[in-house]
Amino acid sequence: MKKLTFGAALLFFVIISSAQNKGLTDPLATPETKALFNNLMVLSENHTLFGHQHATEYGHGWRGDENRSDVKSVCGSHPAVMGIDFSGFSGRPEEQIQRNTEHLRKNVVDTYQRGGVTTAAWHFSNPVSGGGFYWKDDISKPAVKYIIPGGEAHNEYKEILTTIGNWAKSLEADDGTLAPVIFRPYHEFDGDWFWWGASHCTVEEFTTLWKFTVSYLRDSLDVHNFIYAFSPDNKFNNESEFLERYPGDEWVDMVGMDNYGDMGRDGYNIKRAARKLKIVSDYAKKKGKLAAFTETGLESIPDTTWWTETLMKTMQMHDMNLSYVLVWRNDVNSPTHYYAPFPGHKSVPNFMRFYNNKYTLFEDDLNNIYNK
Repeated sequence: MKKLTFGAALLFFVIISSAQNKGLTDPLATPETKALFNNLMVLSENHTLFGHQHATEYGHGWRGDENRSDVKSVCGSHPAVMGIDFSGFSGRPEEQIQRNTEHLRKNVVDTYQRGGVTTAAWHFSNPVSGGGFYWKDDISKPAVKYIIPGGEAHNEYKEILTTIGNWAKSLEADDGTLAPVIFRPYHEFDGDWFWWGASHCTVEEFTTLWKFTVSYLRDSLDVHNFIYAFSPDNKFNNESEFLERYPGDEWVDMVGMDNYGDMGRDGYNIKRAARKLKIVSDYAKKKGKLAAFTETGLESIPDTTWWTETLMKTMQMHDMNLSYVLVWRNDVNSPTHYYAPFPGHKSVPNFMRFYNNKYTLFEDDLNNIYNK
């Protein structure tokens, strides 16, 4: 453990934070889920957890190795936050869905028992047409209006949510507790590349979908180990635009932003990225929510100083409380599609500076994040 231990001071601040907590949407949330929420709130005052999508499921040139991640191979610790995806929970043969749910159940429980954190995105294949999760002209249908209450595919949507709910309630650790998950559905909804994007449903349809999803999981299926995260892409310029499709504070625990464009993909504009992150963080502080940089990264990491000179500078440019930052996945086979370093990559020296900075936390830095 390189930087941080939980002691009496943290316990004191967790108690204070818990007393002031306005943000958690589920009054029946498990003790571990409440502790995670409150401890992330406290840690974000001085630190940000580092996350990587699919970190322990596969990496650059490998898949399925026990207790392995490219990040751990570089610095000795897994990321503090593991990104998973519910993409395999629907639109597949039943036998494959069962394999996918069991695979992710084990992954999440293993992470929890090591003391790490899991966040789940949902690249949800269109439930009423072809086209997958992307919007494809002449193939995709605007599914949101079909799956909300009153829509012709609403019952099918409830069945899909039941699969997610049953999975959530299966995340039992050796001590009998359930692993919490930060659930981030319908991300980047302000774009038009997904079928749930702004061009394919009205504000009312989207907020109805969000509210139903949360209420059905929480109130009908008794899922009490989810933290719900709301994360558009980076198209907003002020708080009003950020909140255009916001369902309301009673339906959201965490607010975030996905941003690749400003971080090198479309050129560097870290001042703009930081200004938008500050909008997110300021809203979270005002409303008692968590804030996060929910997705970012630079494919292939050709900039050898990207970790400290782009990512860290962006997150530290203003007074912001960001609970975590997550970079995207490392593909198994592609020689170019990766977002975290692996042994021998030219950004490793700079990543080690990022790792060793007291601001960043990795899995080995966490201690009892699920305890009160």
